[in-house]
Amino acid sequence: MNIQWYPGHMTKTRRMMLEQMKLIDLAVEIIDARIPVSSRNPDLDGLLGDKPRLIVLNRCDQADEQMNRRWADWFRRQGYQVLPADSRSGAGVNQFAPTVRAALREQIARWTEKGQVGRPIRVMVAGVPNVGKSTFINQVARRKSAKAQNRPGVTRGKQWITVDSGLELLDTPGILWPKFDDPTVGLHLAYTGAVKDEILDLETLASGLMGLLARRYPQTIEGRYKIKADPDAQDWELLEAAGRKRGFLISGGEVDTERMSRVLLEEFRSGKLGRFTLESPPDGPEADG
Repeated sequence: MNIQWYPGHMTKTRRMMLEQMKLIDLAVEIIDARIPVSSRNPDLDGLLGDKPRLIVLNRCDQADEQMNRRWADWFRRQGYQVLPADSRSGAGVNQFAPTVRAALREQIARWTEKGQVGRPIRVMVAGVPNVGKSTFINQVARRKSAKAQNRPGVTRGKQWITVDSGLELLDTPGILWPKFDDPTVGLHLAYTGAVKDEILDLETLASGLMGLLARRYPQTIEGRYKIKADPDAQDWELLEAAGRKRGFLISGGEVDTERMSRVLLEEFRSGKLGRFTLESPPDGPEADG
């Protein structure tokens, strides 16, 4: 499945981020803890260069708890500061400012030596669309300063937000990369709502998600939808079986798979279905695609 979604405003965002790079001291990369690989924009490494980086594992409350720990350990071994957080409940947010200052401890000491006491730390916050970036910033700033909405591509221009006298955040629009070379990445982004549902066939998307969950978390699928997570079954067969169990039937006894698709995606994205991580760190079993 060749998914391409690169609106014009994303090209402008890249340009703006490059222009602002000289002003910032640290880059915060917000990623979705459920898909830590797919929700990382590979272009950010080139854009951010050697700026110190803090990885925020957002939506960790919706991700597998054990996998959250594994992913946090893996990112730390790559040399990043890591903050597990949940932008909706505010969990972990209180540790944001201390973590930023810890990451820049040596830089702050150099400023102090030069007499630049009280110089504000300037932080750029980046991430793919709909990863919870604006909601996270609002939690950090304790007010609705950044536009937040549960659909991709709402934040369109740069916004500087003062958290306190010593910390300023630059909110940037969500940015994808021009083409997903690995179709699994595009699918995982679509499962979580980071790309618009309209660019994909809904039932194909839901079938893929059902199959992936059945392989990684069979007990949850069996408990929730009362079906057997048969590893030999086709993805669409599992979706159809779940729809039949739910009683989603149309004329002639046919299963309304479109309705079941909407239910599955809504329950997955909202966390009603449970806590899932769809990808494993490179030092462990690889995620199914």
